[in-house]
Amino acid sequence: MAAAQVPAGGVAADVGFGGGAGLRLLVDAVGTGGTVHGVEVSDDMLDRARRQFRSDIDSGRLRLAQGSLTAMPFGDATLDAVITVNTVYFVDDLDAVCTELARTLRPGGRAAIGVGDPEAMRRLPVTPYGFRLRPVADIVAALERAGLTVTVESRADGRLPRHTITAQRGA
Repeated sequence: MAAAQVPAGGVAADVGFGGGAGLRLLVDAVGTGGTVHGVEVSDDMLDRARRQFRSDIDSGRLRLAQGSLTAMPFGDATLDAVITVNTVYFVDDLDAVCTELARTLRPGGRAAIGVGDPEAMRRLPVTPYGFRLRPVADIVAALERAGLTVTVESRADGRLPRHTITAQRGA
């Protein structure tokens, strides 16, 4: 989440928020003057988040919507930061994802994409079931085709090596 450089008072989104850990981090990062959007395809995860984050929703600091990485419910250049973790495995059209990220980011805005290392993920028992593992270089190339400036941070600590791919829209 730090890679997204979420500004206090800013507008941020967690797309594909799942259990909601990223939502909590974003709500805390934007503070009382900011807004966080949670976007999720799963009805179950949306219902769970509505219960878990009731006070943040009631205060207007958190807004939840159904959507996906390829169809985000935001206007052009509306987000200061976007995070999405363990989600790009489940989309076919990576270029559509990256174009959508570029469209929704404000000038200077950043997106942080978290993925497990594809070679390490291939050894997990769940990945044959619906995961589309891609080389990190393919994700970087798609983000660059969308006009974003990209950096990659790789970590090998813990059970699964991970990559944080950060993409920034020009100012």
